[in-house]
Amino acid sequence: MSLAAEKMARKLKLNFEVKMLRKSFTPIYVYYEMANEEPIPIYCNNNSQSNMEAVYLALKNMMFVLSFHPKHEALRHVRNDIMQFS
Repeated sequence: MSLAAEKMARKLKLNFEVKMLRKSFTPIYVYYEMANEEPIPIYCNNNSQSNMEAVYLALKNMMFVLSFHPKHEALRHVRNDIMQFS
């Protein structure tokens, strides 16, 4: 999952950080955070076996949806790029 999140962050030229909140690894969340705003959960793996491509596709779709929100205007400028990522 971290590989998919890192791949998305690199393509969008965003910072990427992995935080361990506790020793247990389930569920695993991916958040989008902008400046000092509240983080937005964009993916949750609740103990399921997901391959990197499935996680990446889910992240790509969520970033596309976020790009329509007026609060995330920076994503609007890369909306077309988001959909072209493979």
